[in-house]
Formats: sequence, structure tokens, C-alpha cells
Amino acid sequence: MIIQLNPTIYVDTPLGKGHAIFLIDYGMHQNTCWVVALESNGIVKHFDCNDIIVCTNFTYNINIQENSFEENS
Repeated sequence: MIIQLNPTIYVDTPLGKGHAIFLIDYGMHQNTCWVVALESNGIVKHFDCNDIIVCTNFTYNINIQENSFEENS
């Protein structure tokens, strides 16, 4: 199943911040694939769900501690 995100979700990936535009769910035996347009260059990449962190959103109190791949490495 492919789900278009509207609005997009601002996420942090191993390649930098971007906007998740689609989710691809292959079923219960595989991780969800996130399709992300990178903010720095607009390149669209596919990421495993384990590689995605939702960016801080103060309006919805999401990830207030602002975790990122740089800090967790």
C-alpha cells in the first residue's frame, strides 16, 4: 500500500532533513519505506523506517528534545 502524506512530514534522515511525501507499506514482514524529498538538494530518496526521525514540531509537541542522527551517533 502506498500512502501520500498531505501535508508532508518534516523528518531528519541520515542524509539530512527533508519532507516525507509517501509511505510504502509492504506488509507485516518488512519495514515501512519512507519516500523523502531532501531539503538541501530536492533529491528524492527511500529510507527504511528505522532511519527516520520526525523533526521538532512545537505546535504539536513532537520531539521537543530535538533528537537527530548527529547527536545520536
